[in-house]
Amino acid sequence: MTADRKRDTREKILLGGIVVKAGLSKADRAFLLGGLIEMARLVPGSIEHRRLRDIGEEAFKVPSLRNGSSHLEEKVRWA
Repeated sequence: MTADRKRDTREKILLGGIVVKAGLSKADRAFLLGGLIEMARLVPGSIEHRRLRDIGEEAFKVPSLRNGSSHLEEKVRWA
């Protein structure tokens, strides 16, 4: 396997892990892609971009969000 393929594979695994951590492993792929496209349209540094980044930073500090409600989900809902 070439270095480029290994790097590409590792990136895909890491991105898949983020989907799992968010509790979206069973979500519709079109839904996921649509959400990612919408996020890609955000201006870096905008209020919404910073808000979502803050949520992500918090999510990396807690266990994966699974089917049940978590402290983070409750915190995000009321933010």
